[in-house]
Amino acid sequence: MDALLNAADSALRTLFVTPRASRECPTLPEQTPAPTLTEEERKLSGALMRVNHVGEVCAQALYTAQALAARWPRDGRPPREALARQLEMAGREETDHLAWTQVRLDELGAKPSLLNPLWYAGAFGLGLLAGRMGPGVSLGFVVETERQVEAHLASHMDRLPAGDQASRAIVAQMKDDEARHARDAQHAGGVELPAPVKGLMRAAARVMTTVAHRI
Repeated sequence: MDALLNAADSALRTLFVTPRASRECPTLPEQTPAPTLTEEERKLSGALMRVNHVGEVCAQALYTAQALAARWPRDGRPPREALARQLEMAGREETDHLAWTQVRLDELGAKPSLLNPLWYAGAFGLGLLAGRMGPGVSLGFVVETERQVEAHLASHMDRLPAGDQASRAIVAQMKDDEARHARDAQHAGGVELPAPVKGLMRAAARVMTTVAHRI
């Protein structure tokens, strides 16, 4: 029951409460004048950061669901507390990303995706399914998810306006964190997912990023 209540609390905080980061936002130093963006550049940066914000909403759902699944007894085995704690630790770093992207959206005058509750629900379901398939698959799902997110963030580094150093600094730090999460999950025993599963994950991510870019 405690795990279910924690999962519900995480969902409410992610969707309806302004997130707070535990680390300083990696933007430009205060003494450095921020470059002026054109209206077109501002809109592009806002759309890209909205996509990144959606990704962090989904990350909260995935890690919360997988931690919940790890605490459920399965086949007579006790809850996997160590795995749940590892997932929750990574989720806390993702909260930093959520807060940073929210701050940057506000600075750019852009709005979060109107479909965030839908994105959260879908990601939570996927995380719960992966978590119930055992620790190896659950961690393997983390590895593949974070690798795909890392590649996605690298593409945003190419697309963000050259003058938007604040957004680029945030994305660069997020990319480093995602790569570390993937390595940690692999070292903890994550298994390689089948190619068709990876393909479905990429297809779902394309749908999400395409829609979130506009809505």
